[in-house]
Amino acid sequence: MTDDKSEPKIIIDSDWKEEAQQEKERLAEMENEAPGAGGPEQVGFPHLINLLAMQAIVGMGGMQDPNTGKPIPADPMMARFHIDLLGLLEEKTKGNLSEDEKSLLSQSLHELRNMFVQVTSAPPPQAAPPTES
Repeated sequence: MTDDKSEPKIIIDSDWKEEAQQEKERLAEMENEAPGAGGPEQVGFPHLINLLAMQAIVGMGGMQDPNTGKPIPADPMMARFHIDLLGLLEEKTKGNLSEDEKSLLSQSLHELRNMFVQVTSAPPPQAAPPTES
């Protein structure tokens, strides 16, 4: 006598792969029909370049604190890090970018490197000499 309770019953839904594929196709069609419609702007490679470039500019002291209006103190190491990240991105994506993306990345790097040299080469501001009264 066999005990039916000791053997697990496996129910196989043979259509699950087909249903999953159909769902994938429906989602792909929806994305192709209206990219970004009703939702946030789609993120692209230029957004990544701009994000890293902005962080480099902040590191060079090129931004003001929105709450106080005072310049954010320069952090050359942070600026250099983000410029180096952009350089790494340029190296690793060589041959895989559109002309517009390649141009944006190259131009951004050129401008940021020039700014970095200017900021780090400038003599530190000197304190005003004491006035004699």
